[in-house]
Amino acid sequence: MTTPDKTAIRDAATVIALRDRRTDPHVLMGQRGATAAFMPNKFVFPGGAVDAADASVPLVRPLTGLCAQRLTEDCPQDLTHALAAAAIRELWEETGLMLGRPGDWPAPAPADWMGFADRGLLPSAEALQFVFRAITPPGRPRRFDARFFLVDANAISGDLDDFSAACDELSHLQWVPLARAREFDLPFITEVVLAEVAARAHDTKPPASVPFFRNDDEESLFLRLQGKSPMART
Repeated sequence: MTTPDKTAIRDAATVIALRDRRTDPHVLMGQRGATAAFMPNKFVFPGGAVDAADASVPLVRPLTGLCAQRLTEDCPQDLTHALAAAAIRELWEETGLMLGRPGDWPAPAPADWMGFADRGLLPSAEALQFVFRAITPPGRPRRFDARFFLVDANAISGDLDDFSAACDELSHLQWVPLARAREFDLPFITEVVLAEVAARAHDTKPPASVPFFRNDDEESLFLRLQGKSPMART
């Protein structure tokens, strides 16, 4: 009899920043540390777990309606706002790049967002497109229910090559040619997501349906979130 995996699954948000998508697409990636508990040494997109405070961070512009709708599917609670804020926060913390618009904070900015406030910016989620969802398989030291957001680099404020404000969680931050990204040491799910991104690199519209790689204790399914109960892909 198989013993169920009791590792808690945390909600998480990941950002796939795509540069020069119509001419010579590059994707922003960095390398996790050798001592990291989750995916050591792997090249990944910036991202991380949702914090409790993310739900109350003001967004000057929300996610588009279609992306917000897809995020609520097969989800016991509406995490739309928190996931969008987490994606913007993780992009800022791990790369020093900002998704924001000019605006005044309605209250003193939390510590994680002082960089935005100092530059007179409020986080803005309108450019984020929900394009993939995956749950970490059982048996891993940490498990996440990760939502992947694609964003055109043109929506990012400031110098796209300035990573000086980044924390030290990711090293070797770089814009990798999309066609060569799978030459790096990648987690399996990152390879899958890259294939999805490559297929829609020239399509600027939010996807009508979103792939969902769901790993439960009993089985692994590849589904699509498409405005009704997800159906297994055949």
